Amino acid sequence: QVQLVESGGGLVQPGGSLRLSCAASGSIRDIGDMRWYRQAPGKSHELVARIGAIGDRNYMDSVKGRFTISRVGANHTVYLQMNSLKPEDTAVYYCYANINGVPSWGQGTQVTVSS
Repeated sequence: QVQLVESGGGLVQPGGSLRLSCAASGSIRDIGDMRWYRQAPGKSHELVARIGAIGDRNYMDSVKGRFTISRVGANHTVYLQMNSLKPEDTAVYYCYANINGVPSWGQGTQVTVSS
């Protein structure tokens, strides 16, 4: 059984920064795509960023130039560095990883951008 555990959310002022972490644990043979999604109240799930097994990256348009996704293979961890945060970035952020060919999800972490 595998598990994804997120950390790093919180309250930050507009223009501030946060770094989210998501660590995978358990019986892991292979991790493919790792992604961050978010869901704001009353809105649908959005794919914020993804990073492939070879390090290829994609971002949603509204976060390009502000967010950076990275991963450390040895630690089975994916990060999301979020800079220049805006109130519209407020959401619950979820980690996703394809582990051993099976989609896995974290529990979510709240990010609130407000003055």
